[in-house]
Amino acid sequence: MANRRDSRIEPSFEGSPRAKSSDGFSVSEEDRVVPANRKSAAKRKSGKAKSSRRGRDRNRRGLFSIFGRLLYWCFVLCIWGGIAVAGIVVYYGAKMPAATTWSIPDRAPNIKIVSVDGQLIANRGMSGGEAVGLNEMSPYIPEAVVAIEDRRFYSHFGIDPIGLTRAMVTNVLGGHFSQGGSTLTQQLAKNLFLTPDRTLERKVQEVLLALWLEHKHSKDQILEMYLNRVYFGSGAYGVEAASRRYFGKSARDVSLSEAALLAGLLKAPSRLSPARDPKAAEERAQLVLAAMREEGKISDKEYKVALSAPATRSPSYWTGSENYVADTVMEELPDLIGDVRGDIVIDTTVDLTLQKLAEQSIRRLIDESGKKLNVTQGALVSIDDSGAVRAMVGGYDYSTSQFDRASEARRQPGSAFKPFVYMAALEAGRTPDSVRNDAPIRIGKWTPDNYGGKYYGKVTLATALAKSLNSVAAQLTMEVGPDAVVEAAHRMGIQSDLQSNTSIALGTSEVTPLELTSAYVPFANGGYKPDVHFISRVTTAGGKVLYENNGGSAPRVIKADIVGMMNSMMTGTVEVGTAKKAAFNWPSAGKTGTSQNSRDAWFVGYTANLTTGVWFGNDDGSPMKKVTGGALPAQAWHEFMVAAHEGVPVRPLPGTWKSTPSDTVVPDEIPSADGSQPPPTPPAPVGQSTPVAQAPARRARPAQTVDADGFDMPSDGGTTASVGHPVPPGDVGGPKKRRQTSILDILSGG
Repeated sequence: MANRRDSRIEPSFEGSPRAKSSDGFSVSEEDRVVPANRKSAAKRKSGKAKSSRRGRDRNRRGLFSIFGRLLYWCFVLCIWGGIAVAGIVVYYGAKMPAATTWSIPDRAPNIKIVSVDGQLIANRGMSGGEAVGLNEMSPYIPEAVVAIEDRRFYSHFGIDPIGLTRAMVTNVLGGHFSQGGSTLTQQLAKNLFLTPDRTLERKVQEVLLALWLEHKHSKDQILEMYLNRVYFGSGAYGVEAASRRYFGKSARDVSLSEAALLAGLLKAPSRLSPARDPKAAEERAQLVLAAMREEGKISDKEYKVALSAPATRSPSYWTGSENYVADTVMEELPDLIGDVRGDIVIDTTVDLTLQKLAEQSIRRLIDESGKKLNVTQGALVSIDDSGAVRAMVGGYDYSTSQFDRASEARRQPGSAFKPFVYMAALEAGRTPDSVRNDAPIRIGKWTPDNYGGKYYGKVTLATALAKSLNSVAAQLTMEVGPDAVVEAAHRMGIQSDLQSNTSIALGTSEVTPLELTSAYVPFANGGYKPDVHFISRVTTAGGKVLYENNGGSAPRVIKADIVGMMNSMMTGTVEVGTAKKAAFNWPSAGKTGTSQNSRDAWFVGYTANLTTGVWFGNDDGSPMKKVTGGALPAQAWHEFMVAAHEGVPVRPLPGTWKSTPSDTVVPDEIPSADGSQPPPTPPAPVGQSTPVAQAPARRARPAQTVDADGFDMPSDGGTTASVGHPVPPGDVGGPKKRRQTSILDILSGG
């Protein structure tokens, strides 16, 4: 105990305090189990560490708490959002018919119109093209559409979440609608069942219908339905209509570059249509080709070849004059078969070769002489003896004006109406050898002057008709009465209302080229009035006959002897009269016509094979520059008829009539120019032809230099040439209006 009490700390030689034990050993501070000073330092350090750990733990707990709360509320919001979406789906879904009643609507029927030899004239109806199976069309078409419109088409279930998310992000970042997220199935659902309204209700219903389509139909079936119904711009619904619209060929024959152009149209059919913006359409087609290469649909070589040979747009679509025929056919169809309930084929009477020849002739003459002579429009109608229309051109260019001047425009026929005056006179007892005094006459306040003021004195009716002498026609109308002339014209086929006045002799009442031409057909076929028609047969796509024109019996409307007289007289018009430019190596006859101030120029002529009428003029009724029926119309008629009769055996015109010795020069009384009755001319001796007295004061010009079609209109009864219906301008529809983009567009991707 004393040793322990005496123990003290002594400094060691190292300067460190040591404690001596009772045994004389010293112990340094470092040898202690817990050094006194270091223990307190450790306590301080430990306290600080614990405090730091507690702070970090608190921070971690605070951060986790924030994230936890965020995740929690996100989860809550997702639940409520899901409930809200489900509620919207249920609400709008409940407004739709029961799913058990859903069915694919029948595709709008296509009406295929073909020529007499089976060539396609046009596809009409709301679809505009026949349905083509996926395995029938060019394989490039579905590949191109899938590559650019819906790359995951064969993997998604009707809705593409990846594509929809991408479109939403792009649209939100861009602040406007630039990408669509709708799948092909959704687009088909919209086309089949829904209106184009961009509303939340429509979008929800579109999704539901897309899911139903995917459940009920295979991917190939969905793609086939889509391609046969989708709009490709420029009035073309379905891939077949679009192929013919832009390339003049079937979808079965479309090349890679053409398929790329078609697929590119689907984004904006109207804006990207090559008919409107060829450059934009081609740029879009290049994007489609790049997408096809990226998707492995085409090789690098095919890609380069397609870029080096871009699609060539057909130079004409629905610009051909055969579309005037198609329009007329569509107007007549309901009366023949009623409503069209399925795809049908219409066999027409039109010869497409003749149709093209007629169109080329009309266009060429206007191109060559239009500016010089102020001529902008023309029309041609050709009808055979059975009443079948073989060609009909309704204007210079169908694409710029679909108004059919052949069947709708009512124009003054001028002297082309005179055959009905002469026919009425012959039926009243006159003959081609009857003589009238061609001299200035006055009927009330009207003086029907001859063209150019030329008069020929006493002439036969045959000469008067060949030279188209106005005064003689007016005299005959006064003799038989205007009512007789109107009755004869209506009996022959004129359907328009005719004014029963003396000026009708000079064609002041308006008619259409189609009805005027049809009224000449009885002269060509021996006196019968057939039913003028364009449609010979209508069948279903399966071949079932819905309608067939069997011809039937045509009533006789003019006696055979009158036909012979009329043909004898009108042959003179072509041989020595006003239509010498129309003559060709076939027996032919006809009559020229020119309305006041050359507003209308006509020639209607015929052989025993075809009756063809030609008209030239302007839609606004403005005068041409001295164009007569013996000029442009006769030239167009000649070109067409020469081609139409190539290789056809020559046939004489029906009926015969020749001047006989028993005929007297004047079988009826001849009124003089002043209204007095001159003494009758004695009969000619037997065996001699009847002498024709000539006015001593005037010398007749050679017939080939005369084109006496013009006339002075009566001051109280004349009307200017007019078009009975509005003529659509070339830019019908105007510029496309831009649609305002909604927030729904941006978020839903379309």
